[in-house]
Amino acid sequence: MTGCAMDDGFTVAADGSYAARLSSGPGSGGAAWFPERWTLEGPEPYAVPLPGGQPEEPDSQVLPLADGRVLIARRSGDRQLLALLYPSGDGTGELDLGAVEAERLALLPPAPCGTRAYGTAPAADGRSTGIWLLAGGSSGGPERVAVVDGRCAGGAWLDREGRLLAVDRTESGEAGRTKTVVVDLGRGGEISPLLQITEESNDRLLRADPDSGLLLVRSDAPGEDRLGWGVLGSHRPVRFPEVLHPAQARLTPFAVQPRQMLLPESCAVALRVDAAQGTWLAVWRPGLRELRHLAAPPGWLAGKGLWTEDGELRVPYSTPGTPCGLARLRAPLPEPEGETARHPAPPAPEPRPGAQPEPPTPREPTGGDQAQPVRQEPTRQEPAPQTPVRPESAPQEPAWHEPVRPEPPGVKPEVPPARRPDPRAAFEREREPGPEPRPEPGPQRGGAVSDTPSDVTSVQHRGHAAKPSASGSVPPRAAAQPAGGGFSAGSTGVFGALADPVSKPVPLQQAPLASGTA
Repeated sequence: MTGCAMDDGFTVAADGSYAARLSSGPGSGGAAWFPERWTLEGPEPYAVPLPGGQPEEPDSQVLPLADGRVLIARRSGDRQLLALLYPSGDGTGELDLGAVEAERLALLPPAPCGTRAYGTAPAADGRSTGIWLLAGGSSGGPERVAVVDGRCAGGAWLDREGRLLAVDRTESGEAGRTKTVVVDLGRGGEISPLLQITEESNDRLLRADPDSGLLLVRSDAPGEDRLGWGVLGSHRPVRFPEVLHPAQARLTPFAVQPRQMLLPESCAVALRVDAAQGTWLAVWRPGLRELRHLAAPPGWLAGKGLWTEDGELRVPYSTPGTPCGLARLRAPLPEPEGETARHPAPPAPEPRPGAQPEPPTPREPTGGDQAQPVRQEPTRQEPAPQTPVRPESAPQEPAWHEPVRPEPPGVKPEVPPARRPDPRAAFEREREPGPEPRPEPGPQRGGAVSDTPSDVTSVQHRGHAAKPSASGSVPPRAAAQPAGGGFSAGSTGVFGALADPVSKPVPLQQAPLASGTA
């Protein structure tokens, strides 16, 4: 029976099919650590232990692939030994991948393709960080694919192809600032800045959703370390709402609802809440001014979970009675403020001059009266007034004098379906009052806006320059605002375009913080 697990080591595969962690059980010399794979698909999850020939060290790292194999990184002196584990009969099969010559190795989140695994390893002098392809490469072993100056941490994927990787880079030196940069693995590890709110701030990217473009960041630009959000490819600044800054508590996002194409404000976000009272769950959606707090299941692997496309939050837990459990939670969230205004109903057609009101549509038969025709009362006609009729109105007969013809039994009246407005059209309508100010060329504070067609984000998320529903009190930026005041990234390509390679994103510019904390 499983004794305990390292919560920080619980990792879910890119497609949500498997998860892996380092667990422990009773052994001859105390706790014996071994990898454990969870199967999350199906009505009930189940765990498969993958013990090796000897117990694992507590600092070993595991990462699941979409095919069910588990990558394990074992430290051996100044080397990191890599292997792929898989169930084989009554034992564990192991495929040796080689080693990385580094004292430390950090596994990156699973690549969106589900077949490759990456990691970061600092250089011996500490002035640079290597990005390694650990599994899924053509050579069959680990290979270094990029080198980034400075110390790198974190990691988030910006596209579904596993090509654009965002990492938090800290400059060398004691006073080095932390900024998020993008590594283009399809262009030999080309580096470009992504997130820099101010020149003096420390800005980190916590989560990124490739489908909607939603970014969750943590920065001390507002004067203290705060959680904020923005949209990749938008010209709006990063927002630091008060709802994400509760007193005496710290919020950490760990899951974002996927497949919300171009709708960042519709993405549900799961957060871990750490406070003096304990640790629990909260869910939130951009545009809302409140959190919905949820009690975590007993034995929750804190800070772990995943969303499904239809809005179900799945939270892993492990107790002595249930070593492998998955709580399925549904927390309905209200629509963001202003959602009705952003998606108004189609206006009714204007009546033609001189036209009379149309008769009411007959009621559709229900299940209880479909066997009988709809009974219609004949229209009662009042006697015509004894007044002379003007010649110009004599040929016209009021429409309401004609009896209403009932529909045949079982036939639904033809009612034109209501057309739901296109969200993209709504975004474009909001941008009509005034065009976005275009920054002037030249060096600018907080990063320069590029007018060259070198980015991929604005075409995919072009509509997100619209004002979000949560920032109703935020005044629009004036046209004379200094350049570099927006959270932006321009583009002329498409993520994952096969004909044209993906281009590097333009840095997200300095944001006007005074209007971003409402």
